[in-house]
Amino acid sequence: QVDLVESGGGSVQAGGSLGLSCAASGFIYDNYWMAWFRQAPGKEREGVATIFSEGHRVYADSVKGRFTIFQDSAKHTMYLQMNSLKPEDTGMYYCATKYGGIWSLAKTQYTYWGQGTQVTVSS
Repeated sequence: QVDLVESGGGSVQAGGSLGLSCAASGFIYDNYWMAWFRQAPGKEREGVATIFSEGHRVYADSVKGRFTIFQDSAKHTMYLQMNSLKPEDTGMYYCATKYGGIWSLAKTQYTYWGQGTQVTVSS
């Protein structure tokens, strides 16, 4: 059974930084995509960034140049470094994973999900 556990959320002022982690277990660590999504109250869950097991990365336009997705394969952990945070970055952040296929930031494409970690950015 695949298990994803996020950590690292919190509160920060606009312009600040936060780092998130997603630890994976019960996984076949090959040919997979892992991704970060976020959901603000009253809004749809949206894709933020995704990374392939071989390292290819894709970002949503709203976070390009500010967020960095990376992974430590030996630790089976994915990360999201968020800099220059804005109030509109506020939301519950989820990690998700799917096997194979092409990159996607659509929530319907992902099979396994974590429980989420809250990020709050104040102005």
